[in-house]
Amino acid sequence: MLYIIMGFYWFLLVFYSYLTIFGVYERNSIRKKIELDHYPSVAILIPCHNEGLVIENTLEAMVKLEYPGKLDIYALNDNSHDNTGDIAESFAGTFKHIHHIEVPAGFPKGKSRVLNHGLKISESDYVCIYDADNQPESKALIELVHSAETIEQACGAVGIVRTINANKNLLTRMIAIEFKVFQLIMQTGRWRSFKAGSFGGTNMLINRKILEEYGGYDPYALAEDAELTIRLTAAKYTIPINHESVTWEQEPEQLKIYTKQRTRWLIGNLYLLEKSLLTIKYWKGASLLHTMHYLMTYFLFVVMLVVNAIFTIMVLLGLVSIYSWVPLVMLWYMAYVVYTLQILVSLQINKTMTITNLLIGFIMYFTYAQFFILLLIRSCWLYLSSRIKKKVILWDKTERVKIR
Repeated sequence: MLYIIMGFYWFLLVFYSYLTIFGVYERNSIRKKIELDHYPSVAILIPCHNEGLVIENTLEAMVKLEYPGKLDIYALNDNSHDNTGDIAESFAGTFKHIHHIEVPAGFPKGKSRVLNHGLKISESDYVCIYDADNQPESKALIELVHSAETIEQACGAVGIVRTINANKNLLTRMIAIEFKVFQLIMQTGRWRSFKAGSFGGTNMLINRKILEEYGGYDPYALAEDAELTIRLTAAKYTIPINHESVTWEQEPEQLKIYTKQRTRWLIGNLYLLEKSLLTIKYWKGASLLHTMHYLMTYFLFVVMLVVNAIFTIMVLLGLVSIYSWVPLVMLWYMAYVVYTLQILVSLQINKTMTITNLLIGFIMYFTYAQFFILLLIRSCWLYLSSRIKKKVILWDKTERVKIR
């Protein structure tokens, strides 16, 4: 068992180091300037539910987008009870390409159902998704279109996300660093090495015909971006990553809100893992890489941590020799080194290497990363309970705060 654990651990360390190297290589590559003869039409879909605190800033950013083709922006108001509708209606009255859409009530509630309604009421060559708290940079959309139109077999493209309230507190700083590491390794690195990009939920562009051909969004998927990634890569489409396309979004500032948000994400990924394991076509090509990632992250990695904890307890109780535990301690040390190096590299690549971020990077493995285990346990319990009771887990909206 010890040899199996060690082999799996070393595989993860080498694999993620490999992705880090290719992510850095891609981020430092000089991109060719692209200019299309014809720019396709785009419909931006913004799901909104009680977004009065943030939707004004979001729509102001949308107005500033630079795009030479036909562009329509849809604020999809999903039964908001605050002033979301009033703000969206005000923008719609001022700008003819902004539309305020009242989404009919339906089941199941959530982002996927709202996006499917947006597909029905809009017409365009591409649809682009932004969350209601996003402020994309002016070139974000045109960069996505350039990638989608020039890369072979692309079904769309995805950009990167930056944290607009990163400096608010320790939690937001850690979230911002996590995003940088994820986008460097699991998006940019995978794209450069395997041409296996993944959608990120926001700042993402999708070819409408392809999306409609494969049934739109899964209304029961809480992690709709990951589910769509698996489905379209199984159809042999690619999802280019364009790090020149940047959007800024708000992240949770309180641990309670963060816990609820990440629980929803994890439940969505557990749903996807179950769906992937039961679907043979998801075990081929690029989809296999995504499926294996979910399997390693949400099953094998946790099993390994549990076994490591058991070995530690057995050593302390004198049930096994301490020499049996030494290899696991060495692996734990290597995991910490690799994890921290990835953080430092991502900080340097994104030019956010400060004393504060450096110190946070050194403690994230013992704090932020370990909290993932508690989140996963909570998510597994809720997911299994819902499956046993045959209940649908409803969408849990992330609470916003006013950004000043």
